[in-house]
Amino acid sequence: MAKHNEIGQLGEEMAIKFLKAKGYEILETNWRFKKAEIDVIGKQEETIVFFEVKTRSTDYFGQPEEFVTPQKEAMMADAAGVYCEEIGHDWAIRFDIIAIVLKKNEPIINHFEDAFFPSV
Repeated sequence: MAKHNEIGQLGEEMAIKFLKAKGYEILETNWRFKKAEIDVIGKQEETIVFFEVKTRSTDYFGQPEEFVTPQKEAMMADAAGVYCEEIGHDWAIRFDIIAIVLKKNEPIINHFEDAFFPSV
């Protein structure tokens, strides 16, 4: 497995542990629709939350959350719509970002709630 894939997988595992500790119910991981992938889908009370997890080994080139592009947001929104339709959820949804920097094996985890709401 390529180094960046290993970092990404480690980040997703850390994000899931972090979210469970905050009381989120994890519904899906790496859920795909066409070319879109949603890293983690969780539930907080009656709100379905779609998480983009960005993990970097350093913040030298910028913070991880800065790498969530408008194209990624749009793809996540499309996939989220399909997911909600599949499970019959027609209530509140939210898009969050979990940004992780692996500084000297001591991760810095930031959770950005309601990070974006792409127009669809």
